[in-house]
Amino acid sequence: MRLVKLYVTANTLKVIYYSYFHSIMTYGLIFWGNSPDSIKIFWLQKKIIRIMMGCRSTDSCRKLFHNLEILPLPSQYILSLLLFMIRNKSQFQVNSEIYQINTRQQANSHQPSVNATKYQKGVKVFNMLPFYIKAESDNPKKKN
Repeated sequence: MRLVKLYVTANTLKVIYYSYFHSIMTYGLIFWGNSPDSIKIFWLQKKIIRIMMGCRSTDSCRKLFHNLEILPLPSQYILSLLLFMIRNKSQFQVNSEIYQINTRQQANSHQPSVNATKYQKGVKVFNMLPFYIKAESDNPKKKN
């Protein structure tokens, strides 16, 4: 990447990043993104961002991610979970379908039992969203 950086523009570097690293990093992210080993992938992502921007290994990446408009791995993981929840909303029950009591959480997705932990994290993150954002995800005009 360092040699390529001498001959191409920043936009081309970004295309190279998305084609070689980002596509692999995000493959199956909702399944492994919360594992303890994901920190190694995040370190690798930060190393690549620093090389793209020509920074030292001790420089902070926070502004670099912002300038390149690239999501860091933890943010990409949360986005992947939320997109999965929105695209597969029919697979999840709402609390009001299960419980006949009016509560503040009646519009939230039902948290699966402990044995079904595959989707628990996604439901938890989705339920943390403000109501107006959850309601917007039901808007058929916004879906592609």
